[in-house]
Amino acid sequence: MAKRTPAYVGLEIEPSGVHAANVTLNGSLSVKTAATAALEAGVVRDGEVTDVEALSGVLRTLWAENKDLPKRVRIGIANQKIVVRVLELPPIAEPKELAAAVRFQAADEIPMPIDAAVLDFQALDVVDTPNGPRQRVMLVAARRDMVDRVLLAARNAGLRVEGIDLAAFGMVRAFAGTDGHALDDTVLYLSIGGLTNLAVAQGTTCTFTRVVGGGIEALAVELAERRGLTLEHARGWLTHVGLDTPLEEIDGDELILEEARTVLVDGVRRIAGEVRNTVDFHLSQGGQGGGATRCVLTGAAASVPGFAAALGRDLALPVVVGTVAGAPEALGAQRFGVAAGLAVEAAV
Repeated sequence: MAKRTPAYVGLEIEPSGVHAANVTLNGSLSVKTAATAALEAGVVRDGEVTDVEALSGVLRTLWAENKDLPKRVRIGIANQKIVVRVLELPPIAEPKELAAAVRFQAADEIPMPIDAAVLDFQALDVVDTPNGPRQRVMLVAARRDMVDRVLLAARNAGLRVEGIDLAAFGMVRAFAGTDGHALDDTVLYLSIGGLTNLAVAQGTTCTFTRVVGGGIEALAVELAERRGLTLEHARGWLTHVGLDTPLEEIDGDELILEEARTVLVDGVRRIAGEVRNTVDFHLSQGGQGGGATRCVLTGAAASVPGFAAALGRDLALPVVVGTVAGAPEALGAQRFGVAAGLAVEAAV
């Protein structure tokens, strides 16, 4: 069969930058064209767009410099104010009745007025409970003004927005079942870049997701402040130093080498602790998706030597680095997993 190119470009917007991927499908996902651009500090803060004009300018320039990228985009968003809940409702076959029931129950589940929120939901499965069979539904709610700023930035850049999606869902679509393990395993997914985006999925079904704090970008900011570096240089030092090679074998300023290693060691420990605490709390509240067999790591942190292994030790889980075929190494292949998953509407 000829390779099929989806009509959309997946576009991930995070505090450290924007990542775009156009993909092909031929039994597996492969990046056809990719592009990325860094964002100045404060344009996107904690996953929310705060400077629409600046983001529009970056997007406009990115597409002008990469004319082979289609302008139809599916945008992934992630921040701590997006609400994701799994509801249990009586089984309802009629789609309109199910939508009405979800909207009615959402009023009690989300910490924002319904009229100020954008809602979407996905029916999962029917489970047996002490109260009889129940339809499980994943509800997603985001503040309308937050979504509007994303849409305005993209449209002002000349892009045609075909949909807004959770970045976590794109991450699961990109990597579910791609590493040779059973497709119905429970897997912890982490995208660590401008922030730390967590998802737990059973097979291709995301059962829990949350942004749990700063990512590798926060570590770069910390190093920059400690040693008086530019943010760009701090990012480079973290990758140069990594967590594998003894410091005495690495070229560079000794004080910066030691500081970068300290920031990385402490940062991995802190991120792992936030991830563990978040998943444990979710499970203690009766949440679904316990017993992850492994972790898939993507995002800028995955390109730091030794980061995945150190994270695995602190999580007490095997950690594999998720990279979509065809993602350009020169641009940081690990940065494009989420964007590639956003470009498709279902797991491959």
